[in-house]
Amino acid sequence: MTDWPILTTVTFLPLVGVLLLLFMRDDGPNGRRNVLNISLATTVFTFIVSLFVWIGFDNANPGFQMVESHSWLGTGISYHVGVDGISMLFVVLTAFLMPFCVLASWLSVEKRIKDYMIAFLVLETMMTGVFVSLDIVLFYVFFEAGLIPMFLIIGVWGGKDRVYASYKFFLYTLLGSVLMLLAIMAMYWQAGTTDIPTLLAFKFPPSLQTWLWLAFFASFAVKMPMWPVHTWLPDAHVQAPTAGSVILAGIMLKLGGYGLIRFSLAMFPDASHYFAPFVFSLSVIAIIYTSLVALMQEDIKKLIAYSSVAHMGYVTMGIFAANQQGVQGAIFQMLSHGIVSGALFLCVGVIYDRTHTREISAYGGLVNNMPKYAVAMMVFTMANVGLPGTSGFIGEFLTLIGAYRTNTWVALFAATGVILSAAYALWLYRRVIFGALEKEKLKALLDLSPREQLILYPLIVLTIFFGVYPAPIFDATAASVDHLVNNYTAALHAAQNVALSMK
Repeated sequence: MTDWPILTTVTFLPLVGVLLLLFMRDDGPNGRRNVLNISLATTVFTFIVSLFVWIGFDNANPGFQMVESHSWLGTGISYHVGVDGISMLFVVLTAFLMPFCVLASWLSVEKRIKDYMIAFLVLETMMTGVFVSLDIVLFYVFFEAGLIPMFLIIGVWGGKDRVYASYKFFLYTLLGSVLMLLAIMAMYWQAGTTDIPTLLAFKFPPSLQTWLWLAFFASFAVKMPMWPVHTWLPDAHVQAPTAGSVILAGIMLKLGGYGLIRFSLAMFPDASHYFAPFVFSLSVIAIIYTSLVALMQEDIKKLIAYSSVAHMGYVTMGIFAANQQGVQGAIFQMLSHGIVSGALFLCVGVIYDRTHTREISAYGGLVNNMPKYAVAMMVFTMANVGLPGTSGFIGEFLTLIGAYRTNTWVALFAATGVILSAAYALWLYRRVIFGALEKEKLKALLDLSPREQLILYPLIVLTIFFGVYPAPIFDATAASVDHLVNNYTAALHAAQNVALSMK
């Protein structure tokens, strides 16, 4: 395995599926099924390959592993990939969620199924490329290229307002990324390289750090999204097809959090320390405000979308606490949220495929004729609340501890989000699942099909497993997080010593 370019394989393997689909027909008696089978086989095989990345990963090594480097654009810009404890698990998560997206689209997507699957497979390559890139230009290319397939997924296969939602998503995220491109150019002029490991060791002047931090933050804050640049997310979720919402919440939001850890915190420590109170303020507002907004929603998808903004508030709070508990909690929260939020959108897709409505008032009493569905949704709802014993608890608890060690008031206000999340999540569950089965159109609904059980049951197992036994994730991330936090602390001490010597 030492000579096997495993990261290149796992990144570009979905494009092999794209090539196969390009030469297939999606009409005729077996055309649609052949397209779906090829797509499913491609995503499953990609996930199996990603497991070899985890198996071959050395938890004790804080540096980048499985590194590949080849000349690309000249002048120091290269095809350079590798993973550390911070990025490796996101590669696995991306590959893990994709087969569920194919299965969720098995019956629900009726038009242009080949184009739909090609867009998803291209999107998988772009998202994986973000996490493995060790050249900042390569990172930017993957980061931006992922907008195109998601724009098409929302704009072509979305709901009635899909065009508005897709353009809003595209313009919001593109505008922030233009500033990041300018920052990348400034970093190249300052450091003479685009190599991420080299840039991590380079000491940018404090005055330049401020502007670079703001430029990167503009891009990553929109991507997460943070308050107040979050308004594109509810529209995108509501209009996107089920699988689009799964990937949007499960992976694409995490690109912003990953960027804040990899670039903002690691490369610009002085600026990160300076702007930490600002980020804490935005995080607390996001947790409280969007939770209150979620309480007022009448659309199930929109409620879950606002809850995602609130949960990403815990992530940004943990990252800029800049201690081991905070950063570890932020990474765990992103991984857990990827599973739990994806599962919640899949649950919405199950009943939407049957009733073609997402209005909360249209439901009630589903426990009477869909008990398996009720149990599945209960597990994910409890995880979304942060119930101990589920994966949602671990990340929130650690980010609150990390914030408490930095600022007691931030942790206190953020903790109110736990109460508010219980309010809107349990209110939703009560309205949809419990009560009398009075609506005539609901009485004929059937419980989970074998395909839907195959989708939801593995997610239930992982939600509970990592809630009870989070060690596999912490073991993988601990060394890299310790290295990051130690470097951050050392950089701040060095800056303080320089400031004292100048007095």
